[in-house]
Order: sequence, then structure tokens, then C-alpha cells
Amino acid sequence: MAASASLSTPLDVHFSIPPSDSKRAIFFTKSPRTNSSRVFTFSCYSSISKPPPKPPQNVPESPTPNNPSLSDQLKPLSTTTLSPTKPDQAHLLSKHKSTWVNPTKPKRSVLSLQRHKRSPYSYNPHVRELKLFARKLNDCDDTEESISIVLNEIPFQPTRENALLILNSLKFWPKTYFFFNWVKTQNLFPMETIFYNVAMKSLRFGRQFHLIEQLANEMVSNGIELDNITYSTIISCAKRCNLYDKAIEWFERMYKTGLMPDEVTYSVILDVYAKSGKVEQVLSLYERGVASGWKPDAVAFSVLGKMFGEAGDYDGIRYVLQEMKTLGVQPNVVVYNTLLEAMGKAGKPGLARSLFDEMVESGLSPNEKTLTALIKIYGKARWAKDAIELWERMRANRWPMDFILYNTLLNMCADIGLVEEAERLFEDMKHSEHCKPDSYSYTAMLNIYGSGGNVEKAMDLFEEMSKLGVAVNVMGCTCLIQCLGKARRIDDLVRVFGVSVERGVKPDDRLCGCLLSVVSLCATSEDVNKVVACLQQANPKLVSLMKLIQDEKTGLETVKEEFRSVIRDTAVDARRPFCNCLIDICRNTNLDERAHELLYLGTLYGLYPGLHNKTVDEWSLDVRSLSIGAAHTALEEWMGTLAKIVEREEVLPELFLAQTGTGTHKFSQGLATSFASHVKKLAAPFKQSEEKAGYLVATREDLVSWVQSRIPSADHPQL
Repeated sequence: MAASASLSTPLDVHFSIPPSDSKRAIFFTKSPRTNSSRVFTFSCYSSISKPPPKPPQNVPESPTPNNPSLSDQLKPLSTTTLSPTKPDQAHLLSKHKSTWVNPTKPKRSVLSLQRHKRSPYSYNPHVRELKLFARKLNDCDDTEESISIVLNEIPFQPTRENALLILNSLKFWPKTYFFFNWVKTQNLFPMETIFYNVAMKSLRFGRQFHLIEQLANEMVSNGIELDNITYSTIISCAKRCNLYDKAIEWFERMYKTGLMPDEVTYSVILDVYAKSGKVEQVLSLYERGVASGWKPDAVAFSVLGKMFGEAGDYDGIRYVLQEMKTLGVQPNVVVYNTLLEAMGKAGKPGLARSLFDEMVESGLSPNEKTLTALIKIYGKARWAKDAIELWERMRANRWPMDFILYNTLLNMCADIGLVEEAERLFEDMKHSEHCKPDSYSYTAMLNIYGSGGNVEKAMDLFEEMSKLGVAVNVMGCTCLIQCLGKARRIDDLVRVFGVSVERGVKPDDRLCGCLLSVVSLCATSEDVNKVVACLQQANPKLVSLMKLIQDEKTGLETVKEEFRSVIRDTAVDARRPFCNCLIDICRNTNLDERAHELLYLGTLYGLYPGLHNKTVDEWSLDVRSLSIGAAHTALEEWMGTLAKIVEREEVLPELFLAQTGTGTHKFSQGLATSFASHVKKLAAPFKQSEEKAGYLVATREDLVSWVQSRIPSADHPQL
């Protein structure tokens, strides 16, 4: 018995801990298993046995040493067996975090997702009073005097928490900036990064980059750390203010400090580089970010897709799609919209359709922007069947429709010439609760009827607009006047012009060009005078030029000065139509020499940049941008020049081409036929090309023979 007293006797203690009991020993850090029963073995010593080892010094003694609690008895166990102090146990309780390491540079500072240290939550009994005070600040005037008066009424001396609460509650940047500076002057507590960040975010809404930059430089001077939020706010504000150089400057400063950009900063600076047209820098930054552990989000890929789309780079778009698949980033609707717009600019309607089908199959529902982008692509590619099928899918699936989408569909129908489909769509809008036809919808229908020469329906639509009070815009007026002019309904044209001007339509250069083209179509002087009266009201200077040109006594230099003055004051897209119409007017009044002078002036001032093209093997004349009279004049001018070259025995190419187009575009209808007739009239040696539609072709031998036949008395050698 005495011998056994020196040995310790193990004692098994069994007890259960209910899972819901939260008051148990604190060292049970793992969640309880299914069987919550625990078994602990304790050694009991006799009076002659050696005392147990002393507990570590960092474990406090029990407040009742004579009767210790179970928790006190187990503390030595928790600090020795369960404490991760041994090197071989450390890896079981901690997980290694991988960080970016560049062997050539110092280790960077990687911020955690929580970029601000949050102080423990504590109830502020003055929240109500401080909120009321902040509301009073928001409601007062922006003047320094008014804000100062309100600040004198602050209910409590601002502490760090109170000042942050008020600063976050202010809505307008002038008051945020004033209050921030006022807090600094009080010197009640040290200013921290979070105060500057809150103030900068408010200033960003006001696009006050110069103030943000001042605060950033102040932080640097005072030794206050600029964190990821600070840099992100500075860079994004510079981007909003279109100060791309400043955004890049601050990003480079951030990178040099060793601070790693987060996903927000990366997306912003990628957009900055993209809008600056620095494609190589964008790709370099993207690859650098991915290599450093950054995982691009949908916003970043949207930026990349938009950049490649603006450049029409299809390979770049494919690169974006492949990167998203590789990194496992699921595109959202915004990314799909951006990529669809990019496909349209790259001229890839088939791939845009495939991308749209992929989007729908992934479970995403297209929005108005998605459908509008796809309709524009189909319209540009003249994919009428696909566009109509898409519209039917919209109706069947009840996809969202807005004014922009409806009007885009109508404009597409106008460009392609889908009259019946446009009428159905227009009626659908009339029965819609939220998308009733507006001025642009009626304008699209006027364009459809006007381009098709359906004068009666166009006039009925114009009368309907008057009854419903729908405003007539200048584009609709132009479409209707063009239609009436082609139909020679001059009296109706004058009435429509007068009513439109009374309703507030201000004639622009396109409308003036339309009136000028009607003048060239008029058969009688009476009709000419009626249209010229309208044109005089819209553009008196243009009428003066027209009368000056029709006077045969006017010299070329005088015409040149007046022509240059009118063209200089005309919108760029209307300059060539003006010149075309003036040439047509001269041709109709047998002023052929003046027509040639106008063509010379138009070429001199850059109105016909692609008229002549020369290569070693062929010379060509492209008249697709000319009117019928201007095309005839250009042909005559070209043939005369070629005849002189043949007479001078200069080197000629093997082939000569005249490009008229196929006449499918609504503004070029009849040009090819009229040009071919004029070629036949001149007996020029051009024939329809069997290989290229819309081309007339002649060989060098044919041209030389034609020139020799026109001068039979001369002995011209074959070239």
C-alpha cells in the first residue's frame, strides 16, 4: 500500500458538453463533433508523491487555490498541449499565405481585403444629435459664413468617432471640405488616413481633382500613409476629369511605393490607358497584374473588350474571351454588351450572333442595350432575316424594349427597305403601354416612306403628327421634303416647309442641301422660284452663290472666293452634297463649263478625296459619292485628261476602271445606269466588268484606239 502510494493513479472523468452551451471552457475552439462526450485522464498523487510541475508563469493562479474549478485545473493542459508553441505543431494551426515576391525588388506591401482597421463597435449615445447637426450642415448655404455659423452650434466637442460620423453624413463636397479643414484646425486628435479618404471621395463626386491632389501631397508631407483607397480615389477622380496623364502619374507613384493595386485600382487604370489609346501599356499592365496575383473581374475585361472594339481588333476580342475562360470569370450582361459592341465595330455579325446565343444559354437575360447593339450590327450588315427573327424572339420572350431599341429597329428597317416589317413594328409601338411612338419613331417612318417614294403615306403620317401634337424635327422635315421633291409635288413641299418652320424647326445644312437638290430637279422656272424662296429663308448666302454661278459673266476667281466662303461655313458632311447639287443645277441649265469649274473647286478644297486612284497596273475613277451630273462631269474631265496623256505618249497602265457601285444604296439609285448611258454617249471604250459588279473596265489598247479615232488626222504610234 505504501509502495503503491508513490505511484499516481489515473482517474477517468466522463462528462458531456451540449453543443448549445456557450459558457464552457474557452480552449474548445473547434466545433463539437456528433458525439460530444469527452474523456480526460487526471493523475492523483498521494501525500508522499512528487508534486506536479509548476504551471507556466503566464498562467494566472486560481482565485480559490484550495478549491480550484475545472477550468483552472485544465489551464496547464491548454497552455502546454493545445498551445501552438512547439515548432512541429505550428503548421497544424496556421495556414501559409502566399505573397508576390520579385527577387529584384523589395517585398511589396499587400493589403488585405479589409483596407481600413475598424474600431470595435460601441454605441454612441449622441448619434441622434450628431445626425441632426449633419442635416443642418447639409441644408445651409455653401458660403463660408453660413457654414461657420452652423459649426458654432455643434452640440458636442468632436471626438474621432463623432467627426467621422459627421464627415460621412455630409452630401456636398464644399461642406465636406470645409468641415474637414475645420476639424484639422481644432487639433483634438491626430488626423488619420480614413479622414482624408472620406474627404477625397466627396471631392471626387464634385470632380475636384486639384483639391484631392493637394490633400494627397499634404498626407505625404505630414507622414500620413496613403493606402489603396487613397490611390484608387485619386486615380479614379483624375479619370473622371479626363486627366489621364495625372492618373497614370499617381498610379506609377503608387507602384513605386511598393503598394500593390487592388482590383478596383487595376480596373480604373486599365480604362485610363485604354482611353489614352495606349494598347501596349494596357496589355503590359494586365499581364503584370495577373502575374502579381490579381484576378481580373468582369469590369476589367469589359475595359479590354471596349478597347479592342474601338480599334476594330477582332483578335483582341478573341483574346479577351479566351482569358475569361482561362481564369474562370463568368461574363455578366455589361461585359456581353461591351463585347457585342466591339464585334459590331470589328464587322463580325456572325460572331456577334454566336456570342449572343452563348449569353442566353448561360442563363443571362439580355437588356435593352444588348438588343440594341445586336440590332445595329444586323442593320449595318444588312442581315434583314436575322434582325426580324431577333424581333420575334423579343416579343416571344418579352425581353425589355425601350424607345432606343424600337427606334433602332425602325431605322434598320429604313436602311434595309423593310416597309411591311416597319409598319408592324410601328403599330406594335402604338399599342405598347410604355413605348409610344415619339418624334424619332415618326421620323424613321417618314424616312421609310420617303425613301420608297410613298408620298401619300408620308403625308398621312405628317398630318397624324399634327393631330397628335408630335413635334416635327429637322430630320423628319428633310425626309418628307426629299420625298415630295422627287415626286415633283412642289406646292406640298412649300406647305410642309412653312408648317415645320412655324413649329420650331430650324433648317440645318442637310435640309438646305435637300432643297438645293430639289432645285436641280425642278422642270419649270415657276417651281424653281418656289423652292428658292424656301431656300432663301433657310440659307440666303447659299442662294447668292447659286445666282452668282448661274451668271456666265462671273469670273472663276469670284466664284472661287464665294464658294470657299460658303463651304467654310457649312457642316463637313453637307459640303460635298452642296457641290454636287450646284454642279447638277449647272448641267440642267447647260452651263457645262461652270460645272467643270465647280468640280475643280470641289477637288481643290478636298470634297472628293477618293475620286482618282492610281497604281502601277491600273488607274480608276470612283464616282460613288457623286451625283449624276457630277459623275458625268467627272467622266468627261477624266477622259479629256487621259486623251492628253495619250497624245503626249506618256506611260499608261494596263487597265482603267470606273467604279459606280451597284446602286443598292438609297442615295445612289440610278447612278450606275445613268453613268453607263453617258459612257455610251461619249463612245468611251468602257464595258461592264464580268468579274466585278459596279465596275466599267477598259484596256490600254482600247483607250489608245479611242483617242486616235477622235483625231484621225494625226499619226499616233501604238503604246
